[in-house]
Amino acid sequence: RQVFSFSITISLIDIPVSLIGAFFIMYVMGYSINVLSLLAIVLATGLVVDDGIVVTENIYKKIENGMEPTKAAILGSQEIFFAVISTSITLAAVFLPVIFMEGFIGKLFQEFGVVLAGSVLISAFVSLTLTPMLNAYLSKTNEKKTWFYTKTEPFYKNLEASYKKQLESFMKIRWVSIPIFIGLVGSIIYFYKQLPNELAPLEDRNYFRLSITAPEGSSYEYTDKYLSTLTNYVNDSLKENKIAISITAPGFIGSGSANTGIMRIMLVDAKDRKRSQQEIATAFSAKLKQFNQAKAIIIQQQTIQVGGFGGLPVQFVIQAPSFEKLIEKLPKFMDSAAKSPIFSITDVNLKFNKPELYVNIDREKAKALDVSVVDVAQTLQLSLSGLRYGYFNKGGKQYQIVGQVDRANRDEPLDMKSMFVRNKSGNLVQLDNIVSVQERSNPPQLYHYNRYKSATVSAGLAQGRTIDEGIAEMKRIAKNTLDDSFSTDLTGASRDFAESSSNTSSAFILALLLVYLILAAQFESFVDPFVIMLTVPMALAGALFSLWYFNQTLNIFSQIGIIMLVGLVTKNGILIVEFANQLKAHTPKKEAVIEAATMRLRPILMTSFATMLGAMPIALALGGGAKSRMSMGIVIIGGLMFSLILTLYIIPAMYSYLSKKQQHIKTEQEILEKE
Repeated sequence: RQVFSFSITISLIDIPVSLIGAFFIMYVMGYSINVLSLLAIVLATGLVVDDGIVVTENIYKKIENGMEPTKAAILGSQEIFFAVISTSITLAAVFLPVIFMEGFIGKLFQEFGVVLAGSVLISAFVSLTLTPMLNAYLSKTNEKKTWFYTKTEPFYKNLEASYKKQLESFMKIRWVSIPIFIGLVGSIIYFYKQLPNELAPLEDRNYFRLSITAPEGSSYEYTDKYLSTLTNYVNDSLKENKIAISITAPGFIGSGSANTGIMRIMLVDAKDRKRSQQEIATAFSAKLKQFNQAKAIIIQQQTIQVGGFGGLPVQFVIQAPSFEKLIEKLPKFMDSAAKSPIFSITDVNLKFNKPELYVNIDREKAKALDVSVVDVAQTLQLSLSGLRYGYFNKGGKQYQIVGQVDRANRDEPLDMKSMFVRNKSGNLVQLDNIVSVQERSNPPQLYHYNRYKSATVSAGLAQGRTIDEGIAEMKRIAKNTLDDSFSTDLTGASRDFAESSSNTSSAFILALLLVYLILAAQFESFVDPFVIMLTVPMALAGALFSLWYFNQTLNIFSQIGIIMLVGLVTKNGILIVEFANQLKAHTPKKEAVIEAATMRLRPILMTSFATMLGAMPIALALGGGAKSRMSMGIVIIGGLMFSLILTLYIIPAMYSYLSKKQQHIKTEQEILEKE
């Protein structure tokens, strides 16, 4: 018979129909084709075929037993209707908390959740309408067996027989499932503590930038010379460099002061170099120590950031009732942060090192010498300020007229001895006869955060460290150095990380609650959904172990993957429990669950492997910028694989313990007689 070859084609029809429906949903919702919507499409490719597989497999099994295709399609789809609806609604409901998450994370993953949930619901509709119809009209019962069927069918028969024998043996010692489950909960706690946390893995974007800060009071020429020297070094020594651009005193970011600058270093494509962007930045950071005329900080753009030009990943705000308190405690805080092994570099926006000259005019002397105070101020302005006097034209071009004393005669406070001002009689009076100069050091800028006087401490992370560790270290230092009059907060990438962690944790708990309540309503029981939900800890243990094994982190992508697992793994439990409930009406509970698990082995294996293969391109990080999303694929594959093995044994065991006797359910013969 060639029924199975037709069945494969029929199941695959779900993919184009569901994906076309998903694109229609995107069109109606006004969504664009972007990284996250395409990520949803990739995952949907492995998910939408699941319902078609379950329906087709059930119909095919009845045709294989000699039933006429039309009756098999009707009875098979009716028998599996509840399971398909339950799994699809459950999986779609998982994305409701993701869709309605607050903050930028909610906006970021809204399209992802809508597209994936929509495609799953469309696939359920297709599998219960188009799939049975195609099975009824395309399947035949009198055709010769194919070579592929002849070669593979004995393997699956032996697999089912072997699994049934193993399950029967396991059910004799089913109490073992309880310590196994307790061990899984312990492993979840252990691996969760071992895994580092971050907002998103750093992508290789083929560039990084440098933030330059020369000593306060440095001139534009000094800063520009430093940047020119650094640019020449990059062009001559950094072999992966494609182009280096520097800007002195940029007005579009920061204060635009003469002692600031930026440099953007573009690298050749990742495929054309041996070192990653992170490795290049780390090595170049060590080289910067020889250019100590100014402070240069390497900044790599975060994979996810709300806006602006970004900055160092850890940004910790210290708020105080007065700037005097900040002046007192900030040096101690910065000293502790600089010594911490968690950070590679530290900086603070509030500095107290800007040199200033306070010029005091002795009005009594000025009056005695018949010198006007206005003339003194004007003399200083014309000599030192670089004031624009006007314009002149030459050769068809316009030039500014800027006047000030040459640099050699205006760099030192003593240079005012060489400046003169005319009195009302026209005589020249040396300026230092009527003025006194006092040198002071003050902040170039004062900062406020939430109306409090504040200072923002920024830090780069040492190799292998994450934002979560950086924030924890900042809080520890604050606890040791600041008193109760201070308060702290987060900003920048650190605030984004804290917000995302809170949102995804709430979304995970809400997803668990929604799935349980939906299953309770569908099964009209609180016990059966609880048995099904036991698949979640199994998947969670596998997901966290996979992240740990492959040196991944807990980030926004892996956390969304874990939320997805809640819907994905409950599907296997639903298939077993729902069919066991049907058999339990006329079969002892223990035998019913063994038979149900054996009968549903093939669809469970097929749907699980289809989903895992659908997530494989994400886990393999195929394509540019895919490494940041690799953890999502690893979570899905690891969680499904681990839970698949345990679900086939632990769920039947727990079902036999917890499930109760229920009302009579119609048999296949009763359904046929009704038809």
